[in-house]
Amino acid sequence: MKPQFAFCLTRGVALLAFLGTTAWAEPMHGLAMYGEPALPRDYDHLPYANPDAPKGGEVISAEVGSFDSLNPYVLKGKVPWQLTFLTTESLMGRSLDEPFTLYGLLAESVEVAPDRSWVEFTLNPKARFSDGNPVTVEDVIWSFETVGTEGHPRYQTFWQKVKTIEPVGDRGVRITFSTADRELVMLAGLRPILEKKQWEGVDFANSDGLEMIPITSGPYVVESVDPGRSVILRRDPDYWGADIPFRRGTMNLDRVRIEFFGDETAAFEAFKTGEVNIVRETNPVRWETSYDFPLVQDGRVILSEIPNQRPTGMTGLVMNTREALFSDIRVRDAMELAFNFEFINEAMTGGKQPRITSYFSNSPLGMTEGPAEGRVREFLGEFQADLPPGALEGYSLPESDGSERNRANVARALDALEQAGWTVGEDGLLRNAQGEPFAFEILLENGSSEVASIVDMYVQALGRLGMQVTVNSVDSAQYKERTDSYDFDMTYYRRALSLSPGNEQTLYWGSATADEPGGRNLMGAKSPAIDGLIDRLLTVESNEDFVAAAQALDRVLTAGRYVIPFYQSNNALIAHSTELKYPERLPIMGDWPGWQPDVWWWEPQGSGN
Repeated sequence: MKPQFAFCLTRGVALLAFLGTTAWAEPMHGLAMYGEPALPRDYDHLPYANPDAPKGGEVISAEVGSFDSLNPYVLKGKVPWQLTFLTTESLMGRSLDEPFTLYGLLAESVEVAPDRSWVEFTLNPKARFSDGNPVTVEDVIWSFETVGTEGHPRYQTFWQKVKTIEPVGDRGVRITFSTADRELVMLAGLRPILEKKQWEGVDFANSDGLEMIPITSGPYVVESVDPGRSVILRRDPDYWGADIPFRRGTMNLDRVRIEFFGDETAAFEAFKTGEVNIVRETNPVRWETSYDFPLVQDGRVILSEIPNQRPTGMTGLVMNTREALFSDIRVRDAMELAFNFEFINEAMTGGKQPRITSYFSNSPLGMTEGPAEGRVREFLGEFQADLPPGALEGYSLPESDGSERNRANVARALDALEQAGWTVGEDGLLRNAQGEPFAFEILLENGSSEVASIVDMYVQALGRLGMQVTVNSVDSAQYKERTDSYDFDMTYYRRALSLSPGNEQTLYWGSATADEPGGRNLMGAKSPAIDGLIDRLLTVESNEDFVAAAQALDRVLTAGRYVIPFYQSNNALIAHSTELKYPERLPIMGDWPGWQPDVWWWEPQGSGN
């Protein structure tokens, strides 16, 4: 499919060449990566929102861990993740019903060059920050520059590709890019916009994250904070965008309360007693066996299963390849073989959960079985010298017979270790030629009993291989500090992925950011093949090539054996009070940021609404 850009195609090609790349750009209400937005210019609301939803009520969720900052845009501190999505706005907003389409939010319209070398946004004249001040072009330019240079590293990759950013009239901002990258016009629409005035004379990167709460334009503002324990967000009654199409029928709850608990057990007990009124369950056995308490029995709590069509992403134990021990793919292969998934899955879920088979599994972007073919093989062939074993030929995760001993895979793991220079001595310990033991630490964050149980079973299996493994559980502050500085051998890992992978892939596993503190490339991948396929993903001009590039990338990541995958439900399991409602029409992304609590509402029992 040929890409369709946001400009008129009815005039002559010769005139386009004469006028250059600024010709025929036309203001649009939305922007798609490929093709055109599904919703028309005069759309009334997002298809998965209820425009007649009543306002009121409160959602109270439980988080395990703690927080010490309310500024999501700097590296310093740990922040409740909900703030990014509920308090701050960008120029455009993402639709959860289309793989990669944006609609106007702070910007009332967008224009794009035919070759996507620049994008121009026109601000909605009604846009206001929560303090009543208008959102200005100056605020937009300052936000792009400051967050891109002093903010969290995840924002810096985009800014490095910006050639110029300049005002256009009173309400316009044009951003010109220095590199060919089709996704940049989309990413520009998703950068956070903050109020410049608040930060005058303040060190943005090192500000106190509990004292300097960013002033934003979003529908919720911070009402109260109990440091480390709870945050209450209040729906702004003067929110400027309550009736724009993108927001109509959303942000209906008066309050969003986020409570923090020391572990999963305490969080669940709070839900059972009604202190919390919504919880996401990740274990299907607990879903079937633990949700029969009185609030469920008398109908005050509802159990909802929410399907989705997005990739599984990757959940498991990640190996830090910056460490010499795990820099050898033969060792990582042995670690995969030693993980007895079938036995662990039976113990944890009764064997009911499917295993994650690749990063983009459960979607059209996931790798196929067997040898690579067609465009996927062509794309991989460009990097043949740098491909891990199995990327071209086909790779699948090892399977066991389900018995605890896992004898066949243990034997294969020992063979792989021997090839890498590790043998079991008379004392039963695995050592290299220098006599050094195979010893490492698994770093965990306090609170997750499920992960700890999986790790315990894995450590027992590794002990049978002669490995010396230490499990160290630390509090959330220590965990963040150590993972930010890559001070770990192996740790729990969760990376959610969408149907629209793009520049964030560079942050997740690109070489350029692999050693930057606070980065997301926890495995430390530095692969020319991965880098090249990400670049291909960003520059292809058809949806068919986009899918092929994603499938090729999926093969290299999976065959790279960086993460030992766990299981993953393809349905979200959400238990919630009966007063909390959501529309019957679900988006293809399912339970994803932008859906809950965004389109939910509060309906008192017996109200008849």
